[in-house]
Amino acid sequence: MIQQIDRVTFPVDGGSGEGYLALPDGPGPYRAVVVIQEWWGLNDHIKDVARRFAAEGYVALAPDLYHGAVTEEPNEARKLAMELQLDAAARELSAAAAYLAARSDVAPNKVGVVGFCLGGSLALLLGAVSSDIGAVAAFYGGIDPGGEAGARLRKIGAPVLAIYGSEDQGIPAERRMKLGQILTEIGVPHEIVVYEGAQHAFFNDTRPQAYHPEAAADAWRRTLKWFSSYLK
Repeated sequence: MIQQIDRVTFPVDGGSGEGYLALPDGPGPYRAVVVIQEWWGLNDHIKDVARRFAAEGYVALAPDLYHGAVTEEPNEARKLAMELQLDAAARELSAAAAYLAARSDVAPNKVGVVGFCLGGSLALLLGAVSSDIGAVAAFYGGIDPGGEAGARLRKIGAPVLAIYGSEDQGIPAERRMKLGQILTEIGVPHEIVVYEGAQHAFFNDTRPQAYHPEAAADAWRRTLKWFSSYLK
């Protein structure tokens, strides 16, 4: 059994953030994970991912980075993603991680973060800015490790599992390799996984044109194993 709370608030920079909370039914303590949305917003798929984590014994919080906006239209999603201020999003996500780490039903006080698409990039950034993050799972995050982004990624302090599809036209192989090089250089445990035949968004079972059930199932197992190994 799991509990679902449609909206929960947490403090951010003197104000508040909101998100979708799913947690196991019982007193805990439980591991915890921040679940970061794709560029569509905090939609039913991301809420379902949070519930899946709760069913595995995690307190899962999916912050609403678009503050109520959700779309299924690619052009609108692109607009929303471009309007998102990365520094503000990083502060909001850091506050979400701190909220989880401080809960009485959460142990250890380091939490995991998993993100998809836009959220995959933000998961990597969160691993670089939040001391509350103990493990990162980034699904097809397209962040370019060159330039300013590379300098930020060099501050990652938590083990990173980075997952991609070989047919993802938006993320060149060189970008994946550069991420691995940076993580090796800074001494962060990591694993770069590329699923042959899988496209961008292959984990999203609400998008049949991209969903790859075999890759999605294996990636889910890897993610749970990663968090189990590093959130002790």
